[in-house]
Amino acid sequence: MRREVYEETNIRVGAVSYHSSQPWPFPSSLMLGFMAEATSSEIILNDGELEDARWFTRKELRSGFPKLPFQISIARRLVDHWLAADDN
Repeated sequence: MRREVYEETNIRVGAVSYHSSQPWPFPSSLMLGFMAEATSSEIILNDGELEDARWFTRKELRSGFPKLPFQISIARRLVDHWLAADDN
């Protein structure tokens, strides 16, 4: 996971923890969700696999921009978990 993040965004990752998983229909796979701590912050798209990558604040995400994924998706569960961590 650390290597993949670095290869695609040039972001170094420290602590990583498993969050949850979700069945993925193509090709009968399992999508895994992890929470990770970035140890660097400058995003550089390295390998052409991503079209865009950006940082967002909790305030920005709560404002409705960018539009968040559907609530049943693992991506949304990860964002909601991160947002809730600020409330504690």
